[in-house]
Amino acid sequence: MDFPIQIYGSIRITDNITIYITETLLVTWIIISVLAVLAIIVNIMSKKWEAMTKPTGVQNFAEMAVGTFDNFFKSSSSKKVLYLAPWFFTVFVFILISNMIGLIGLRPPTADWGMTFPLAASSFLLFQFAGLWHRPKGYLKSFFEPNFLFLPLNLLGEIAKPIALSFRLFGNVLAGVILISLLYGMAPIFFRFGFPVFLHAYFDIFSGILQAFVFTVLSITFVGLAAES
Repeated sequence: MDFPIQIYGSIRITDNITIYITETLLVTWIIISVLAVLAIIVNIMSKKWEAMTKPTGVQNFAEMAVGTFDNFFKSSSSKKVLYLAPWFFTVFVFILISNMIGLIGLRPPTADWGMTFPLAASSFLLFQFAGLWHRPKGYLKSFFEPNFLFLPLNLLGEIAKPIALSFRLFGNVLAGVILISLLYGMAPIFFRFGFPVFLHAYFDIFSGILQAFVFTVLSITFVGLAAES
Protein backbone atom coordinates (compact mmCIF):
# COMPACT_ATOMS: atom_id res chain seq x y z
CA MET A 1 0.00 0.00 0.00
CA ASP A 2 1.59 3.26 -1.11
CA PHE A 3 1.04 6.53 0.71
CA PRO A 4 0.87 8.88 -2.35
CA ILE A 5 -2.46 8.93 -4.16
CA GLN A 6 -2.04 7.21 -7.50
CA ILE A 7 -3.54 8.61 -10.70
CA TYR A 8 -4.77 6.00 -13.18
CA GLY A 9 -5.97 8.31 -15.93
CA SER A 10 -7.79 11.53 -16.74
CA ILE A 11 -10.85 12.78 -18.59
CA ARG A 12 -10.48 16.13 -20.37
CA ILE A 13 -13.75 18.05 -20.24
CA THR A 14 -12.56 21.39 -21.62
CA ASP A 15 -9.21 23.09 -22.10
CA ASN A 16 -9.30 24.25 -18.47
CA ILE A 17 -11.17 21.37 -16.82
CA THR A 18 -9.67 17.89 -16.43
CA ILE A 19 -11.01 15.12 -14.20
CA TYR A 20 -8.29 12.85 -12.87
CA ILE A 21 -9.13 9.20 -12.13
CA THR A 22 -7.35 8.88 -8.80
CA GLU A 23 -7.08 5.88 -6.52
CA THR A 24 -9.59 7.50 -4.16
CA LEU A 25 -12.12 7.97 -6.94
CA LEU A 26 -11.66 4.44 -8.26
CA VAL A 27 -12.04 2.78 -4.84
CA THR A 28 -15.06 4.98 -4.14
CA TRP A 29 -16.71 3.76 -7.34
CA ILE A 30 -16.02 0.17 -6.28
CA ILE A 31 -17.61 0.70 -2.86
CA ILE A 32 -20.64 2.48 -4.32
CA SER A 33 -21.11 -0.32 -6.86
CA VAL A 34 -20.96 -2.98 -4.13
CA LEU A 35 -23.45 -1.09 -1.96
CA ALA A 36 -25.79 -0.56 -4.92
CA VAL A 37 -25.75 -4.27 -5.77
CA LEU A 38 -26.38 -5.21 -2.14
CA ALA A 39 -29.26 -2.74 -1.93
CA ILE A 40 -30.85 -4.22 -5.06
CA ILE A 41 -30.44 -7.77 -3.73
CA VAL A 42 -31.94 -6.87 -0.35
CA ASN A 43 -34.82 -5.06 -2.06
CA ILE A 44 -35.59 -8.13 -4.18
CA MET A 45 -35.29 -10.46 -1.19
CA SER A 46 -37.50 -8.24 0.97
CA LYS A 47 -40.45 -8.99 -1.31
CA LYS A 48 -39.97 -12.69 -0.61
CA TRP A 49 -39.57 -12.05 3.12
CA GLU A 50 -43.06 -10.60 3.31
CA ALA A 51 -44.52 -13.99 2.41
CA MET A 52 -42.29 -15.94 4.81
CA THR A 53 -43.57 -16.93 8.23
CA LYS A 54 -40.15 -17.82 9.62
CA PRO A 55 -37.41 -15.17 9.19
CA THR A 56 -34.08 -16.30 7.73
CA GLY A 57 -30.61 -15.35 8.88
CA VAL A 58 -30.15 -12.67 6.23
CA GLN A 59 -33.54 -11.19 6.98
CA ASN A 60 -32.82 -11.14 10.71
CA PHE A 61 -29.49 -9.39 10.14
CA ALA A 62 -31.00 -6.76 7.79
CA GLU A 63 -33.91 -6.02 10.11
CA MET A 64 -31.63 -5.94 13.14
CA ALA A 65 -29.20 -3.49 11.47
CA VAL A 66 -31.92 -1.13 10.28
CA GLY A 67 -33.97 -1.42 13.46
CA THR A 68 -30.98 -0.81 15.72
CA PHE A 69 -29.95 2.27 13.77
CA ASP A 70 -33.51 3.66 13.75
CA ASN A 71 -33.81 3.21 17.51
CA PHE A 72 -30.43 4.84 18.02
CA PHE A 73 -31.44 7.74 15.78
CA LYS A 74 -34.67 8.25 17.75
CA SER A 75 -32.77 8.38 21.04
CA SER A 76 -29.99 10.65 19.77
CA SER A 77 -31.81 13.19 17.63
CA SER A 78 -35.09 15.01 17.21
CA LYS A 79 -38.24 13.13 16.25
CA LYS A 80 -38.83 15.84 13.65
CA VAL A 81 -35.98 14.57 11.49
CA LEU A 82 -36.62 10.82 11.60
CA TYR A 83 -37.02 10.88 7.81
CA LEU A 84 -33.26 11.54 7.59
CA ALA A 85 -32.38 8.23 9.29
CA PRO A 86 -31.98 6.31 5.96
CA TRP A 87 -29.53 8.93 4.71
CA PHE A 88 -27.34 8.77 7.81
CA PHE A 89 -27.51 4.97 7.82
CA THR A 90 -26.19 4.98 4.24
CA VAL A 91 -23.43 7.43 5.18
CA PHE A 92 -22.46 5.27 8.16
CA VAL A 93 -22.24 2.10 6.06
CA PHE A 94 -20.26 3.89 3.32
CA ILE A 95 -17.73 5.35 5.77
CA LEU A 96 -17.46 2.04 7.61
CA ILE A 97 -16.62 0.10 4.45
CA SER A 98 -14.29 2.89 3.26
CA ASN A 99 -12.37 2.80 6.54
CA MET A 100 -12.04 -0.99 6.54
CA ILE A 101 -11.19 -1.51 2.88
CA GLY A 102 -7.49 -1.33 3.73
CA LEU A 103 -7.86 -4.93 4.92
CA ILE A 104 -7.84 -6.05 1.28
CA GLY A 105 -4.93 -3.81 0.29
CA LEU A 106 -6.87 -0.83 -1.11
CA ARG A 107 -6.36 2.73 0.02
CA PRO A 108 -9.30 3.99 2.12
CA PRO A 109 -11.12 6.85 0.32
CA THR A 110 -11.59 8.50 3.71
CA ALA A 111 -7.80 8.99 3.89
CA ASP A 112 -8.36 11.74 1.31
CA TRP A 113 -9.78 15.09 2.49
CA GLY A 114 -11.38 15.41 -0.94
CA MET A 115 -13.72 12.64 0.19
CA THR A 116 -14.31 13.48 3.85
CA PHE A 117 -15.07 17.15 3.25
CA PRO A 118 -17.94 16.51 0.77
CA LEU A 119 -19.39 14.02 3.27
CA ALA A 120 -19.20 16.63 6.03
CA ALA A 121 -20.52 19.34 3.70
CA SER A 122 -23.56 17.23 2.84
CA SER A 123 -24.27 16.83 6.56
CA PHE A 124 -23.78 20.57 7.02
CA LEU A 125 -26.41 21.29 4.37
CA LEU A 126 -28.81 18.99 6.22
CA PHE A 127 -28.15 20.93 9.44
CA GLN A 128 -29.21 24.14 7.73
CA PHE A 129 -32.17 22.50 6.03
CA ALA A 130 -33.45 21.02 9.29
CA GLY A 131 -33.17 24.33 11.10
CA LEU A 132 -34.74 26.45 8.37
CA TRP A 133 -37.49 23.92 7.61
CA HIS A 134 -38.65 23.08 11.13
CA ARG A 135 -38.12 26.39 12.92
CA PRO A 136 -37.04 29.10 10.45
CA LYS A 137 -37.51 32.12 12.73
CA GLY A 138 -36.01 30.50 15.80
CA TYR A 139 -33.08 29.06 13.86
CA LEU A 140 -32.15 32.39 12.28
CA LYS A 141 -32.62 34.10 15.62
CA SER A 142 -30.19 31.67 17.25
CA PHE A 143 -27.33 33.22 15.28
CA PHE A 144 -27.93 36.52 17.09
CA GLU A 145 -28.01 35.07 20.60
CA PRO A 146 -27.34 36.19 23.25
CA ASN A 147 -27.17 39.45 21.25
CA PHE A 148 -26.34 40.60 17.71
CA LEU A 149 -22.65 41.14 18.59
CA PHE A 150 -22.23 37.37 18.68
CA LEU A 151 -23.31 36.90 15.06
CA PRO A 152 -19.72 36.52 13.71
CA LEU A 153 -18.84 33.99 16.42
CA ASN A 154 -22.03 32.00 15.88
CA LEU A 155 -21.44 31.92 12.13
CA LEU A 156 -17.85 30.86 12.68
CA GLY A 157 -18.96 28.09 15.01
CA GLU A 158 -21.47 26.84 12.43
CA ILE A 159 -18.90 26.83 9.64
CA ALA A 160 -16.43 25.02 11.89
CA LYS A 161 -18.75 22.00 12.19
CA PRO A 162 -18.15 20.49 8.71
CA ILE A 163 -14.46 21.38 8.83
CA ALA A 164 -14.02 19.63 12.20
CA LEU A 165 -16.04 16.62 11.05
CA SER A 166 -14.02 16.22 7.86
CA PHE A 167 -10.58 16.69 9.45
CA ARG A 168 -11.35 14.34 12.35
CA LEU A 169 -12.25 11.50 9.99
CA PHE A 170 -9.51 12.33 7.47
CA GLY A 171 -6.75 12.69 10.05
CA ASN A 172 -7.44 9.46 11.90
CA VAL A 173 -7.72 7.33 8.77
CA LEU A 174 -4.69 8.94 7.12
CA ALA A 175 -2.61 8.33 10.24
CA GLY A 176 -3.30 4.62 9.95
CA VAL A 177 -2.45 4.61 6.23
CA ILE A 178 0.87 6.36 6.88
CA LEU A 179 1.94 4.10 9.75
CA ILE A 180 1.05 0.91 7.92
CA SER A 181 2.75 2.15 4.73
CA LEU A 182 5.92 3.02 6.66
CA LEU A 183 5.93 -0.41 8.24
CA TYR A 184 5.64 -2.24 4.93
CA GLY A 185 8.17 0.07 3.26
CA MET A 186 10.87 0.39 5.92
CA ALA A 187 10.63 -2.52 8.35
CA PRO A 188 12.78 -5.63 7.84
CA ILE A 189 11.20 -8.42 5.84
CA PHE A 190 10.86 -10.77 8.82
CA PHE A 191 9.04 -7.97 10.72
CA ARG A 192 6.34 -7.65 8.03
CA PHE A 193 4.79 -11.00 8.86
CA GLY A 194 2.51 -11.22 11.85
CA PHE A 195 2.97 -7.78 13.43
CA PRO A 196 1.05 -5.83 10.70
CA VAL A 197 -2.01 -7.87 11.67
CA PHE A 198 -2.25 -5.91 14.92
CA LEU A 199 -1.95 -2.58 13.10
CA HIS A 200 -4.64 -3.57 10.61
CA ALA A 201 -6.84 -4.78 13.45
CA TYR A 202 -6.52 -1.42 15.21
CA PHE A 203 -6.50 1.11 12.37
CA ASP A 204 -8.74 -0.67 9.83
CA ILE A 205 -11.22 -2.38 12.15
CA PHE A 206 -11.33 -0.75 15.58
CA SER A 207 -10.48 2.80 14.55
CA GLY A 208 -12.48 2.40 11.32
CA ILE A 209 -15.64 1.46 13.20
CA LEU A 210 -15.04 4.15 15.83
CA GLN A 211 -14.52 6.97 13.32
CA ALA A 212 -17.58 5.98 11.29
CA PHE A 213 -19.60 5.94 14.51
CA VAL A 214 -18.27 9.31 15.71
CA PHE A 215 -18.91 11.02 12.36
CA THR A 216 -22.47 9.69 12.21
CA VAL A 217 -23.29 10.44 15.85
CA LEU A 218 -22.06 14.03 15.63
CA SER A 219 -23.99 14.57 12.39
CA ILE A 220 -27.17 13.14 13.92
CA THR A 221 -26.74 15.27 17.02
CA PHE A 222 -26.15 18.49 15.06
CA VAL A 223 -29.16 17.95 12.80
CA GLY A 224 -31.33 17.24 15.83
CA LEU A 225 -30.17 20.39 17.59
CA ALA A 226 -30.87 22.44 14.48
CA ALA A 227 -34.44 21.14 14.26
CA GLU A 228 -35.29 21.68 17.93
CA SER A 229 -35.72 24.99 19.73
